[in-house]
Amino acid sequence: QVQLVESGGGLVQSGGSLRLSCVVSGLTFSIYAMSWYRQAPGKERELVAAITSSGSTNYADSMKGRFTISRDNAKNTVYLQMNSLKPEDTAVYYCNAKRGYTVWGQGTQVTVSS
Repeated sequence: QVQLVESGGGLVQSGGSLRLSCVVSGLTFSIYAMSWYRQAPGKERELVAAITSSGSTNYADSMKGRFTISRDNAKNTVYLQMNSLKPEDTAVYYCNAKRGYTVWGQGTQVTVSS
């Protein structure tokens, strides 16, 4: 059974930092592209950052310079380091694994207070 379990969300003040983790089981993690998405209330889910199986990364424009995606294949984990957080970063953050098909985690709430 494939599982993606996100953690690390919470409440943080504007300007603060959080590191999200997504632990993956049930698939060969190292060959999957991994991504972080987020969905704010009343808005569509949007891409935050992605990392390929070889480690290439890309980011949504509004996250460049503030967020960093990384992966540890030995731990079957993808991370999202979020710095200089803003109230508009408040959302549920989801990780997914993609290789022909896509598998999603259940999400973790990030709330940034002003």
